[in-house]
Amino acid sequence: MSRIKNAFHHGKAFIAFVTGGDPDLETTENLIYAMEKAGADLIEIGIPFSDPIAEGIVIQDANERALAAGCTTDKLFDMIAKARKKVGIPLVFLTYINPIYTYGKDKFMLKCRETGIDGIIVPDLPFEEKEELEPDCDKYGIDLISLIAPTSRERIKKIAHKAQGFIYCVSSLGVTGVRTEINTDIESMVGLVREVTDTPCAVGFGISTPGQAARYASLSDGAIVGSAIVKLVAQHGRDSEKAVFEYVKSMKAAVRAAE
Repeated sequence: MSRIKNAFHHGKAFIAFVTGGDPDLETTENLIYAMEKAGADLIEIGIPFSDPIAEGIVIQDANERALAAGCTTDKLFDMIAKARKKVGIPLVFLTYINPIYTYGKDKFMLKCRETGIDGIIVPDLPFEEKEELEPDCDKYGIDLISLIAPTSRERIKKIAHKAQGFIYCVSSLGVTGVRTEINTDIESMVGLVREVTDTPCAVGFGISTPGQAARYASLSDGAIVGSAIVKLVAQHGRDSEKAVFEYVKSMKAAVRAAE
């Protein structure tokens, strides 16, 4: 069983996101350890990029801070290789098509395998164009994580049928960010997925409170939180480890309560 599938094997999963290199790579490495210790089942690491079109202002600002601090894809790979020696849970990159092409598709996927990255999420790669990356991912055993959105409708089954690792169920239209209210019919989306695959389905975009995490984990296989964690990093900087640990611990407890 792959590390990603295994993350959902013991119940509802809590997935945490952090922007790589914000405020520096040493802090990102320490946050990875802290989040695993706090109960995160899978960690997404954003590769800083100058034009992250799916992201709201919180993660955009984090990208800018990381780039200004000198974070590069190669430096991030080096840090992941170091962290992987201590971390047992799956690590997934969230990135865009441009940085992968700039780095070189084959070289990027080989490096993912060598450093212990289990999968990639590419928000600006439509399902219809997944052939751009899928053969390269398959060659090196990297899961190309599919996203389904409220607008996917009749495409949901088609996307889910070919999904790898887990399915990222986008709870809201628009960009990432904390939301007070989420009105999407998640239950119907997950129902369509389950008609065609047993690949786990986790809900993200806008989840920030334990109540939201419990609610959406109860309707799916897990909850994904990004902006709320990145906000804590913005507030506390190099001293964010304790705040992030406590937050992740509370969110994992909420997700577990939804089982």
